[in-house]
Amino acid sequence: MADARSIALVCANEASLWAELQARAAIVAKAEPALAPMLQRYVLDRTSFGEGIIQRLAERITPTGQDLPVILRVLGEAVASDPEVLSQMRADIRATLERDPATEHALIPYLWYKGFHAISAHRLAHVLWKAGRKELAIHLQSLVSEHLGVDIHPAARFGVGILLDHATGFVAGETSVVADNVSFLHEVTLGGTGKARGDRHPKIRSGVLVGAGAKILGNITIGEGAKIGAGSVVLKDVAPHTSVAGVPAVMIGQTTVDAPALDMDHSL
Repeated sequence: MADARSIALVCANEASLWAELQARAAIVAKAEPALAPMLQRYVLDRTSFGEGIIQRLAERITPTGQDLPVILRVLGEAVASDPEVLSQMRADIRATLERDPATEHALIPYLWYKGFHAISAHRLAHVLWKAGRKELAIHLQSLVSEHLGVDIHPAARFGVGILLDHATGFVAGETSVVADNVSFLHEVTLGGTGKARGDRHPKIRSGVLVGAGAKILGNITIGEGAKIGAGSVVLKDVAPHTSVAGVPAVMIGQTTVDAPALDMDHSL
């Protein structure tokens, strides 16, 4: 159980981020009147981060609005049953700010980055999956895949501080496990190697950086602080703090920092 100090810190971080989002939204609404209705809808007219992000996610994955009331209710139920997911989302926003030089302020991923929206929607689908509402969780997965181009099975487990940079084509299978502070570029696959059931997908430890287009296949472990080169096909375990690249991937050296995911240097 969290102590009083950690609870206070979480509350302070929540208040700080929401205040930051509202202040930035007010500035942008004044500078760009065309965006004012959007900013009102998702930030300025909302009372909390949770209320705002649920509205944004629901509308992002139901663009016709036909199923919007149902999806709003479902996402709200998921947050109510596990409020910790909001802390996880805030950590993902901070990760984006710290690692993506194109992200100037928190409002950008909150409103527009589909990588952040996809991992956030997955977190809510995962809550539903754990609660036994599996068909509903798969329905959310399908909507995210259809409208955002990201396909994460709702059973897959992700830590906090996850960056899905660009995100298009990112796939994670049912038994994938991703630790804290991992960065993925677009078109990465965490996949199986056949039709066998059971534990069949990769385990990605903390601090790993996975380059664009990399395919990591099978029940293998990518060790802490490893680096996977762009376009690689990884079929075997990767030792901690090791760089691999190629098809199939082979070891090409040791990483020069403890957590390449935080450094975001893709040179090998």
